[in-house]
Amino acid sequence: MRLEIQLEKIIREEAEKLIARYHEYHNRVHLEAKRNAKRLGEAAPPKKIHTPDYWGVDKKYNPFYVRGKYKSIARSISRKIQDRTYVPNSPYIKSVPKPDGGIRKVAIYQIPDAAISKLFFNRLLAKNRHRFSSFSYAYRNDRNVHFAIQDISVDLRKNERTFLAEFDFSDFFGSISHSFLKEQFLENGFFISPEEKFIINSFLKERAVGVPQGTSISLFLANLTCWKLDQDLEREGVKFSRYADDTIVWSPDYSKTCNAFGFINAFSKQAGVKINAAKSEGISLLTKDGLPTEIVAKTSLDFLGYSLSVDKVSIKDRSIKKIQKQISYLLYRNLIQPLKQRSLAGQRIPANDKDTNLMSAMLEVRRYMYGGLSNKQIKDYLSGRTKRIYFKGVMSFYPLVDDVAQLTMLDGWLLSVIHRALKLRSKLLIGHGHNRSTRFPFNASRVQLLMTCSKNPLMEVPSFLLIHKALQKGLIESGIERVMNPDSLNYDYR
Repeated sequence: MRLEIQLEKIIREEAEKLIARYHEYHNRVHLEAKRNAKRLGEAAPPKKIHTPDYWGVDKKYNPFYVRGKYKSIARSISRKIQDRTYVPNSPYIKSVPKPDGGIRKVAIYQIPDAAISKLFFNRLLAKNRHRFSSFSYAYRNDRNVHFAIQDISVDLRKNERTFLAEFDFSDFFGSISHSFLKEQFLENGFFISPEEKFIINSFLKERAVGVPQGTSISLFLANLTCWKLDQDLEREGVKFSRYADDTIVWSPDYSKTCNAFGFINAFSKQAGVKINAAKSEGISLLTKDGLPTEIVAKTSLDFLGYSLSVDKVSIKDRSIKKIQKQISYLLYRNLIQPLKQRSLAGQRIPANDKDTNLMSAMLEVRRYMYGGLSNKQIKDYLSGRTKRIYFKGVMSFYPLVDDVAQLTMLDGWLLSVIHRALKLRSKLLIGHGHNRSTRFPFNASRVQLLMTCSKNPLMEVPSFLLIHKALQKGLIESGIERVMNPDSLNYDYR
């Protein structure tokens, strides 16, 4: 297929993807505005539709413009690539806050340049995927984050004591040495055509070091940079898991783990990427809780949103807090915020043992946890009455969790926080002259609340343990890729 036709196809696809994303955002804001109007009445904030700042910088950031001009854009860029005069336009630099308080600079390229980057990334990956280590899980279409977690957890269960080497790089993408990177083009058997080298060099042209974070071709370059490190670790005979620059190494042999750290240090110097001493935990011993240890020991390992132990896989604490925060917000928005107004004009006041706001809260929490499924649909799937369901809620980002105690704790927390929110809602209603404290759901204990709500499909309290059982069945019958959330590769597991 001629380059121009390939460019036409991928530029149009990229524009339509962004248009669909914008329409989804528009619809979400509209639905949210309608919900706010029902909950808050006249106090509801006005609906505001924003467009990205960079759409105003250049028309080629606007997907609607690019979709209308994709053929002429593709023709122009195709000629420039063939003449070796193509240079991507300077990207818009967006500052993204990091969880630790720092700032990450992300390059947003114009849509045609992003499409070119994606086209050549796909070409390079298709030819060279087999050269990458099987322990490298990021930026590939044959590996993903859940494969990494499964491989780690299976291996850790084989030994009650395992030595870990954990390290973190400072500004990995922004620090890669260009000379080291280009050496990899020739040394390690990768197939990179002159045209592909030209495109790579075009995207690196304005930088003295590092690769731009935010464009597809940099994802291939990141894996290419780490190829030698991966090979050194494999030859040493240690197990490791690398997801971009997030890497852990483990072995029951302490000396091998120490040698692995030596390879990491050597790679750091050669590639120009500094080890972040403040966030790197060094070598430690992973063991069962209560066993005696002779060096610094830990009973769990946090990696990509999960917490891995010798005998279980859990959701890590930071991710748990993020889930709890979102559920608490949904309950506040439906049950508490509407009663914080001076006037309840237009509000739905609970009556006849019914609270429509509680029903709305349960629907939103269930949608967040299950992705649109109901308790009945999940139970039908578990019993075999339904052959297949689609997992899209937050729990589908954690399909490999098997820590039943943690999930049971979350179910207890969820019921308690709903119960506490209803008690506060009752007090606020009394403050507005509506005493409903002797009526359901405000007079119910936690157990009564759970049992009564279970009789109404719209009111049922969702369960972390229930969706976990369905995910486990899906894993056994269909595998990880059919169960994990479709957006797993884009999810922020930090």
